Amino acid sequence: MAGHSQFKNIMHKKGKQDAIRSKLFSKLAREITVAAKLGLPDPSMNARLRAAVIAARVENMPKDNIERAIKKATGADAENYDEVRYEGYASGGVAVIVEALTDNRNRTAGEVRSYFTKVGGALAETGAVSFMFDHVGLIEFPAKVASEEAMLEAAIEAGADDVESTAETHQITTSLESLREVAQTLESKFGEPTKASLIWKPQNTVAVDDEAGEKVLRLVGLLEDNDDVQNVYANFEVSDALVAKLGG
Repeated sequence: MAGHSQFKNIMHKKGKQDAIRSKLFSKLAREITVAAKLGLPDPSMNARLRAAVIAARVENMPKDNIERAIKKATGADAENYDEVRYEGYASGGVAVIVEALTDNRNRTAGEVRSYFTKVGGALAETGAVSFMFDHVGLIEFPAKVASEEAMLEAAIEAGADDVESTAETHQITTSLESLREVAQTLESKFGEPTKASLIWKPQNTVAVDDEAGEKVLRLVGLLEDNDDVQNVYANFEVSDALVAKLGG
């Protein structure tokens, strides 16, 4: 299992405290506002906004919050956020990509750099590690909506590149250009997906020992706890024993 997915599982086991949920809602709202401001404030006409709204629904974000975030994009007092990507290395030579939406580039850059330094990593230039990842579209459905065979057939017919099915989900990978079309086609057959967005997918993963693994997971945790950071991607794998230990 890829490291970042393992981190998500650890956090899920720890439970979603109110503070964590409040921070998550703030990040989701920021993405909704930015997406609505960059395109039309209508999810049916704006693929990025639709993806942001789907992500918010999956996390049970109240409908009023979603609508307020969309309206915020068209108001005279709309906040301006810059999209920034940071790249660096964590312990064990693990490559990390950080996506942020910020109203203060200097603040965010300083905070991200401090996190890397704190756990023995180092921030690098943009482009230093992204070549180890593929920038692709990802669509997810619950496993119950279709059999592996049915989903594979439908996804390939819709123009997807790959499908990975587990006991919990179907994960469909697409090119950047075909994400919207494939998502719309599959939604017409299986209902609304639980995710439809652009991600950085590691081409290969690096297995790290438990000592390095703890440092990498700590870095991911620090980054994801930052209000400006929207997404963190890393190309590592840790042992099941470490996952069990940290997951409690």
